[in-house]
Amino acid sequence: MATLLRRVLRPLRRLPGRPGPAADVSLRPRSHGAGLLYPDHIPTSPLQKALLAAGSAGMALYNPYRHDMVAVLGETTGHRTLKILRDQMRRDPEGAQILQERPRISLSTLDLGKLQSLPEGSLGREYLRFLDVNRVSPDTRVPTRFVDDEELAYVIQRYREVHDMLHTLLGMPTNILGEIVVKWFEAVQTGLPMCILGALFGPIRLSVQSLHLLVSELIPWAVQNGRQAPCVLNLYYERRWEQPLRALREELGITVPPVHVQGLA
Repeated sequence: MATLLRRVLRPLRRLPGRPGPAADVSLRPRSHGAGLLYPDHIPTSPLQKALLAAGSAGMALYNPYRHDMVAVLGETTGHRTLKILRDQMRRDPEGAQILQERPRISLSTLDLGKLQSLPEGSLGREYLRFLDVNRVSPDTRVPTRFVDDEELAYVIQRYREVHDMLHTLLGMPTNILGEIVVKWFEAVQTGLPMCILGALFGPIRLSVQSLHLLVSELIPWAVQNGRQAPCVLNLYYERRWEQPLRALREELGITVPPVHVQGLA
């Protein structure tokens, strides 16, 4: 699979150089050279997309922590679903504002001092705590490359950048079990093929104990919450930092997890 991906990507690397970290640029229509719709865009044919989808799916299933392969899979298989999500955002006042203003979540856009000064239990403070406890950074989200529509490219970029926010909302750590639970929630919420594949095939690496907890307790909880919560892409999180996390969960209809999954795998 790795060889397949290298063969497909080799001619694509000849495209003009790309700018630095995606968090420092906006996904806006502008002139980026022949065929390029936004920074980091790599135009691909339907055949190239199919090969990329097959190769990235195999690599992602072999190693779920290959976030770059998960990203490629999402971009090459999710066009129709991304249009549905984009239309949902357009119909929602808060979602439409997000599409218009294109906020980004990165270390360069976050005011870490302000988040640290927020009250205990607020969304911003709990999000910062999540990043610290799990030793993750919003800058690890790879830029969109293979979506041949500028607005849809932002939608999937936004989905990636609020992924850690969903961990915070759901109270899920970044271990394998926690990631699978979030994937079940995202699969119900978004319908993205990569989320569905991750939800279905991710459990093959779980221990017997964790698999039992997942099937009996956590999947039903994630599915129920995913169905009853409004589209989480319509939340302007950056303007809700001061909102108590408990109040936000109540607003969205998200309930407390039935079991504690920290330390399980």
